Amino acid sequence: MTLARVGIIGASGYSGLDLTKLLWSHGQVVIDFLTSDRWVGQAVSARAGVSPRDGHAATYVSVEEGLQRAAGCAAVFLATPAETSLELAPKLLAAGPRVIDLAGTFRLKDASLYPSFYKLTHPEPALLAQAVYGLPELFRERVVGQRFIANPGCYPTAAALSVAPLLRAGLVELDSIVINAASGVSGAGRKASEDYTFMEIDADFRAYKVLGHQHTPEIEQTLSTVAGAPVSLVFTPHLLPMKRGILSTATVLLKPGVDEAQVRGAFERAFAKEPLVRLLASADAVRIADVANTPRCLVGVSVKGRRCVSIAAIDNLLKGAASQAVQNLNLALGFPETVGLA
Repeated sequence: MTLARVGIIGASGYSGLDLTKLLWSHGQVVIDFLTSDRWVGQAVSARAGVSPRDGHAATYVSVEEGLQRAAGCAAVFLATPAETSLELAPKLLAAGPRVIDLAGTFRLKDASLYPSFYKLTHPEPALLAQAVYGLPELFRERVVGQRFIANPGCYPTAAALSVAPLLRAGLVELDSIVINAASGVSGAGRKASEDYTFMEIDADFRAYKVLGHQHTPEIEQTLSTVAGAPVSLVFTPHLLPMKRGILSTATVLLKPGVDEAQVRGAFERAFAKEPLVRLLASADAVRIADVANTPRCLVGVSVKGRRCVSIAAIDNLLKGAASQAVQNLNLALGFPETVGLA
Protein backbone atom coordinates (compact mmCIF):
# COMPACT_ATOMS: atom_id res chain seq x y z
CA MET A 1 0.00 0.00 0.00
CA THR A 2 1.32 3.44 -0.94
CA LEU A 3 1.22 5.79 2.02
CA ALA A 4 0.07 9.38 1.57
CA ARG A 5 2.77 11.91 2.37
CA VAL A 6 1.84 14.78 4.69
CA GLY A 7 3.62 17.71 6.31
CA ILE A 8 3.06 19.86 9.38
CA ILE A 9 4.06 23.50 9.57
CA GLY A 10 4.19 24.67 13.19
CA ALA A 11 4.87 21.24 14.66
CA SER A 12 6.31 22.44 17.97
CA GLY A 13 3.12 24.00 19.36
CA TYR A 14 0.74 22.03 21.57
CA SER A 15 -1.64 21.20 18.71
CA GLY A 16 1.29 20.46 16.40
CA LEU A 17 2.77 17.99 18.86
CA ASP A 18 -0.53 16.14 19.29
CA LEU A 19 -0.99 16.12 15.51
CA THR A 20 2.49 14.65 15.10
CA LYS A 21 1.69 11.80 17.51
CA LEU A 22 -1.59 10.99 15.77
CA LEU A 23 -0.10 10.96 12.28
CA TRP A 24 2.97 9.02 13.46
CA SER A 25 0.78 5.99 14.16
CA HIS A 26 -1.91 6.68 11.56
CA GLY A 27 -1.14 3.71 9.32
CA GLN A 28 -2.07 5.26 5.97
CA VAL A 29 0.16 8.34 5.95
CA VAL A 30 3.82 9.11 6.41
CA ILE A 31 5.09 12.46 7.69
CA ASP A 32 7.35 13.93 5.01
CA PHE A 33 8.37 17.02 6.98
CA LEU A 34 7.78 18.85 10.25
CA THR A 35 8.74 22.49 10.66
CA SER A 36 9.77 24.33 13.79
CA ASP A 37 11.76 27.55 13.85
CA ARG A 38 13.28 26.76 17.24
CA TRP A 39 13.90 23.01 16.78
CA VAL A 40 15.49 22.94 13.32
CA GLY A 41 17.85 19.97 13.09
CA GLN A 42 16.64 18.35 16.32
CA ALA A 43 15.29 14.80 16.39
CA VAL A 44 11.52 14.47 16.14
CA SER A 45 11.59 11.39 18.36
CA ALA A 46 13.21 13.33 21.20
CA ARG A 47 10.94 16.37 21.03
CA ALA A 48 7.58 14.78 20.18
CA GLY A 49 7.95 11.74 22.41
CA VAL A 50 7.61 9.19 19.61
CA SER A 51 9.79 6.23 18.65
CA PRO A 52 11.89 6.60 15.48
CA ARG A 53 10.04 5.05 12.57
CA ASP A 54 11.05 4.37 8.98
CA GLY A 55 9.62 6.80 6.45
CA HIS A 56 8.70 9.55 8.87
CA ALA A 57 10.68 12.77 9.08
CA ALA A 58 13.68 12.28 11.37
CA THR A 59 14.41 15.93 12.20
CA TYR A 60 12.59 19.25 12.22
CA VAL A 61 13.22 21.59 9.29
CA SER A 62 12.67 25.27 8.60
CA VAL A 63 9.44 26.63 7.17
CA GLU A 64 11.32 27.45 3.97
CA GLU A 65 12.35 23.82 3.51
CA GLY A 66 8.84 22.69 4.35
CA LEU A 67 7.42 24.88 1.61
CA GLN A 68 9.88 23.35 -0.85
CA ARG A 69 8.81 19.84 0.10
CA ALA A 70 5.08 20.60 0.13
CA ALA A 71 4.56 19.91 -3.59
CA GLY A 72 5.30 16.23 -2.99
CA CYS A 73 2.68 15.90 -0.25
CA ALA A 74 -0.97 14.89 -0.40
CA ALA A 75 -1.76 17.33 2.43
CA VAL A 76 -0.10 19.91 4.63
CA PHE A 77 -1.34 21.00 8.05
CA LEU A 78 -0.93 24.56 9.27
CA ALA A 79 -0.66 24.52 13.07
CA THR A 80 0.34 28.16 13.09
CA PRO A 81 -0.89 31.57 14.28
CA ALA A 82 -3.53 33.26 12.12
CA GLU A 83 -1.09 35.70 10.54
CA THR A 84 1.25 32.89 9.50
CA SER A 85 -1.55 30.80 8.03
CA LEU A 86 -2.72 33.83 6.09
CA GLU A 87 0.72 34.10 4.49
CA LEU A 88 1.35 30.40 3.87
CA ALA A 89 -2.02 28.96 2.82
CA PRO A 90 -2.04 30.60 -0.66
CA LYS A 91 1.54 29.43 -1.30
CA LEU A 92 0.74 25.87 -0.29
CA LEU A 93 -2.43 25.69 -2.35
CA ALA A 94 -0.52 26.95 -5.37
CA ALA A 95 2.07 24.20 -4.82
CA GLY A 96 -0.60 21.50 -5.06
CA PRO A 97 -1.26 19.73 -1.73
CA ARG A 98 -4.48 19.84 0.21
CA VAL A 99 -4.29 22.30 3.10
CA ILE A 100 -5.85 21.86 6.54
CA ASP A 101 -5.56 25.07 8.54
CA LEU A 102 -5.87 24.79 12.32
CA ALA A 103 -5.85 28.57 12.80
CA GLY A 104 -8.89 30.84 12.57
CA THR A 105 -7.65 32.53 9.42
CA PHE A 106 -10.18 31.08 6.97
CA ARG A 107 -13.09 30.02 9.19
CA LEU A 108 -15.23 33.14 8.86
CA LYS A 109 -16.92 33.78 5.53
CA ASP A 110 -17.38 37.51 6.22
CA ALA A 111 -14.00 39.22 5.76
CA SER A 112 -15.28 42.35 7.53
CA LEU A 113 -15.25 40.48 10.87
CA TYR A 114 -11.50 39.91 10.92
CA PRO A 115 -10.37 43.42 11.97
CA SER A 116 -12.59 43.32 15.06
CA PHE A 117 -12.01 39.73 16.15
CA TYR A 118 -8.56 38.83 14.77
CA LYS A 119 -6.98 42.28 14.56
CA LEU A 120 -6.09 41.86 10.89
CA THR A 121 -7.46 42.91 7.53
CA HIS A 122 -8.12 39.81 5.47
CA PRO A 123 -6.52 40.10 2.01
CA GLU A 124 -7.84 36.80 0.60
CA PRO A 125 -11.65 36.97 0.33
CA ALA A 126 -11.59 34.51 -2.57
CA LEU A 127 -9.88 31.92 -0.38
CA LEU A 128 -12.41 32.58 2.39
CA ALA A 129 -15.11 31.52 -0.04
CA GLN A 130 -13.09 28.48 -1.11
CA ALA A 131 -12.29 27.16 2.38
CA VAL A 132 -14.63 24.42 3.69
CA TYR A 133 -15.45 24.54 7.38
CA GLY A 134 -14.50 21.10 8.65
CA LEU A 135 -16.76 20.07 11.52
CA PRO A 136 -17.48 16.50 10.35
CA GLU A 137 -20.47 15.78 12.58
CA LEU A 138 -22.33 18.71 11.04
CA PHE A 139 -20.81 19.15 7.57
CA ARG A 140 -19.24 15.81 6.70
CA GLU A 141 -20.45 15.71 3.11
CA ARG A 142 -18.89 19.11 2.39
CA VAL A 143 -15.44 17.96 3.54
CA VAL A 144 -15.13 14.80 1.43
CA GLY A 145 -12.47 15.25 -1.24
CA GLN A 146 -11.87 18.95 -0.51
CA ARG A 147 -8.51 20.70 -1.06
CA PHE A 148 -8.77 23.47 1.50
CA ILE A 149 -10.25 22.88 4.95
CA ALA A 150 -10.62 25.36 7.79
CA ASN A 151 -10.38 23.29 10.96
CA PRO A 152 -12.87 24.56 13.57
CA GLY A 153 -11.86 26.24 16.80
CA CYS A 154 -11.99 24.39 20.11
CA TYR A 155 -14.76 26.42 21.76
CA PRO A 156 -16.89 26.45 18.56
CA THR A 157 -16.61 22.67 18.25
CA ALA A 158 -17.95 22.02 21.75
CA ALA A 159 -20.55 24.81 21.53
CA ALA A 160 -21.88 23.76 18.13
CA LEU A 161 -22.19 20.09 19.00
CA SER A 162 -24.14 20.96 22.14
CA VAL A 163 -26.71 23.14 20.35
CA ALA A 164 -26.88 22.08 16.68
CA PRO A 165 -29.30 19.15 17.18
CA LEU A 166 -31.84 21.50 18.76
CA LEU A 167 -31.53 24.00 15.91
CA ARG A 168 -31.69 21.36 13.21
CA ALA A 169 -34.95 20.10 14.71
CA GLY A 170 -36.36 23.63 15.03
CA LEU A 171 -36.92 23.36 18.79
CA VAL A 172 -35.25 26.57 20.03
CA GLU A 173 -36.00 30.29 20.19
CA LEU A 174 -33.09 31.55 18.11
CA ASP A 175 -32.46 34.67 20.20
CA SER A 176 -32.23 32.80 23.50
CA ILE A 177 -28.86 31.04 23.27
CA VAL A 178 -26.30 31.72 26.03
CA ILE A 179 -23.06 29.72 26.10
CA ASN A 180 -20.56 29.69 28.96
CA ALA A 181 -17.45 27.61 28.37
CA ALA A 182 -14.25 26.91 30.30
CA SER A 183 -10.94 25.77 28.83
CA GLY A 184 -7.62 24.54 30.10
CA VAL A 185 -4.70 26.93 29.59
CA SER A 186 -3.24 25.00 26.65
CA GLY A 187 -5.94 26.68 24.58
CA ALA A 188 -3.88 29.87 24.70
CA GLY A 189 -0.99 28.19 22.89
CA ARG A 190 2.58 27.49 23.92
CA LYS A 191 3.96 31.00 23.71
CA ALA A 192 5.02 32.21 27.15
CA SER A 193 2.76 34.79 28.79
CA GLU A 194 2.62 35.99 32.37
CA ASP A 195 -1.18 35.62 32.45
CA TYR A 196 -0.89 31.87 31.92
CA THR A 197 1.94 31.03 34.33
CA PHE A 198 1.30 28.68 37.24
CA MET A 199 1.46 31.52 39.77
CA GLU A 200 -1.26 33.44 37.90
CA ILE A 201 -3.75 30.64 37.22
CA ASP A 202 -3.38 28.31 40.19
CA ALA A 203 -6.47 28.21 42.43
CA ASP A 204 -8.22 30.72 40.19
CA PHE A 205 -11.14 30.70 37.75
CA ARG A 206 -12.00 33.70 35.60
CA ALA A 207 -13.73 34.91 32.46
CA TYR A 208 -11.79 36.63 29.69
CA LYS A 209 -12.49 38.49 26.45
CA VAL A 210 -16.06 39.01 27.64
CA LEU A 211 -18.35 40.01 24.72
CA GLY A 212 -15.34 40.10 22.41
CA HIS A 213 -13.88 36.62 21.98
CA GLN A 214 -12.79 35.75 18.43
CA HIS A 215 -14.76 32.49 18.47
CA THR A 216 -18.12 34.24 18.93
CA PRO A 217 -18.74 34.95 15.22
CA GLU A 218 -17.56 31.44 14.33
CA ILE A 219 -20.11 29.88 16.67
CA GLU A 220 -22.83 32.17 15.33
CA GLN A 221 -21.90 31.36 11.73
CA THR A 222 -21.99 27.60 12.37
CA LEU A 223 -25.29 27.66 14.23
CA SER A 224 -26.86 30.00 11.66
CA THR A 225 -25.89 27.55 8.92
CA VAL A 226 -27.50 24.67 10.81
CA ALA A 227 -30.63 26.67 11.69
CA GLY A 228 -31.04 28.13 8.21
CA ALA A 229 -31.61 31.53 9.82
CA PRO A 230 -29.45 34.15 11.61
CA VAL A 231 -28.43 33.16 15.14
CA SER A 232 -27.11 35.70 17.64
CA LEU A 233 -25.87 34.56 21.03
CA VAL A 234 -23.92 35.47 24.15
CA PHE A 235 -20.63 33.56 24.53
CA THR A 236 -18.44 33.89 27.61
CA PRO A 237 -15.16 31.94 27.83
CA HIS A 238 -13.42 31.11 31.11
CA LEU A 239 -9.91 29.98 32.02
CA LEU A 240 -9.54 26.76 34.01
CA PRO A 241 -6.45 26.05 36.15
CA MET A 242 -5.76 22.79 34.29
CA LYS A 243 -3.78 21.74 31.23
CA ARG A 244 -6.40 20.64 28.75
CA GLY A 245 -10.11 20.16 28.16
CA ILE A 246 -13.23 22.24 27.54
CA LEU A 247 -16.62 22.14 29.24
CA SER A 248 -19.24 24.12 27.29
CA THR A 249 -22.63 24.87 28.84
CA ALA A 250 -25.43 26.12 26.57
CA THR A 251 -28.69 27.44 28.00
CA VAL A 252 -31.60 27.87 25.58
CA LEU A 253 -35.31 28.57 25.64
CA LEU A 254 -37.39 25.92 23.93
CA LYS A 255 -40.29 26.87 21.70
CA PRO A 256 -43.76 26.57 23.30
CA GLY A 257 -45.00 23.01 23.34
CA VAL A 258 -41.59 21.36 22.99
CA ASP A 259 -41.08 18.60 25.56
CA GLU A 260 -38.14 16.62 26.89
CA ALA A 261 -38.84 13.64 24.65
CA GLN A 262 -38.53 15.81 21.54
CA VAL A 263 -35.26 17.27 22.82
CA ARG A 264 -33.83 13.86 23.61
CA GLY A 265 -34.98 12.54 20.25
CA ALA A 266 -33.20 15.37 18.42
CA PHE A 267 -29.89 14.53 20.08
CA GLU A 268 -30.32 10.79 19.53
CA ARG A 269 -30.96 11.32 15.82
CA ALA A 270 -27.97 13.62 15.55
CA PHE A 271 -25.41 11.46 17.32
CA ALA A 272 -26.59 7.84 17.30
CA LYS A 273 -24.26 6.92 14.43
CA GLU A 274 -21.41 9.31 15.24
CA PRO A 275 -18.27 7.34 16.11
CA LEU A 276 -16.68 10.12 18.17
CA VAL A 277 -19.71 11.66 19.91
CA ARG A 278 -21.50 10.01 22.81
CA LEU A 279 -24.81 11.18 24.24
CA LEU A 280 -25.05 10.75 28.02
CA ALA A 281 -28.09 10.37 30.25
CA SER A 282 -28.11 13.99 31.42
CA ALA A 283 -26.11 17.21 31.45
CA ASP A 284 -24.80 16.37 34.93
CA ALA A 285 -22.95 13.34 33.61
CA VAL A 286 -20.58 15.26 31.30
CA ARG A 287 -17.01 15.59 32.63
CA ILE A 288 -13.74 16.79 31.13
CA ALA A 289 -11.88 13.91 32.80
CA ASP A 290 -13.72 11.44 30.56
CA VAL A 291 -12.54 13.07 27.31
CA ALA A 292 -9.04 14.31 28.19
CA ASN A 293 -6.43 12.83 25.82
CA THR A 294 -9.14 11.36 23.57
CA PRO A 295 -10.71 12.46 20.24
CA ARG A 296 -14.24 12.09 21.63
CA CYS A 297 -16.99 14.54 22.52
CA LEU A 298 -19.46 13.86 25.31
CA VAL A 299 -22.84 15.60 25.29
CA GLY A 300 -25.60 15.64 27.89
CA VAL A 301 -28.90 17.51 27.95
CA SER A 302 -31.42 18.31 30.69
CA VAL A 303 -34.85 19.95 30.39
CA LYS A 304 -37.14 21.69 32.88
CA GLY A 305 -40.18 23.38 31.44
CA ARG A 306 -39.03 25.50 28.52
CA ARG A 307 -35.49 25.73 29.87
CA CYS A 308 -32.92 23.43 28.30
CA VAL A 309 -29.28 23.04 29.34
CA SER A 310 -26.93 21.19 27.01
CA ILE A 311 -23.34 20.48 28.06
CA ALA A 312 -20.47 19.22 25.90
CA ALA A 313 -16.93 18.23 26.85
CA ILE A 314 -13.93 17.80 24.56
CA ASP A 315 -10.16 17.81 24.72
CA ASN A 316 -9.33 21.23 23.29
CA LEU A 317 -6.07 20.00 21.73
CA LEU A 318 -7.62 16.90 20.14
CA LYS A 319 -11.29 17.14 19.15
CA GLY A 320 -10.78 20.89 19.39
CA ALA A 321 -7.75 20.84 17.09
CA ALA A 322 -5.44 17.91 16.17
CA SER A 323 -7.74 14.88 16.07
CA GLN A 324 -10.42 16.86 14.26
CA ALA A 325 -7.77 17.82 11.69
CA VAL A 326 -7.03 14.11 11.23
CA GLN A 327 -10.77 13.43 10.80
CA ASN A 328 -10.78 16.05 8.07
CA LEU A 329 -7.68 14.58 6.45
CA ASN A 330 -9.33 11.16 6.38
CA LEU A 331 -12.47 12.57 4.76
CA ALA A 332 -10.48 14.59 2.24
CA LEU A 333 -8.32 11.64 1.18
CA GLY A 334 -11.06 9.00 1.23
CA PHE A 335 -9.82 7.07 4.28
CA PRO A 336 -12.19 5.67 6.92
CA GLU A 337 -12.97 8.69 9.11
CA THR A 338 -11.56 7.34 12.37
CA VAL A 339 -8.28 5.91 11.04
CA GLY A 340 -5.52 7.01 13.39
CA LEU A 341 -7.97 8.05 16.10
CA ALA A 342 -8.64 4.74 17.85
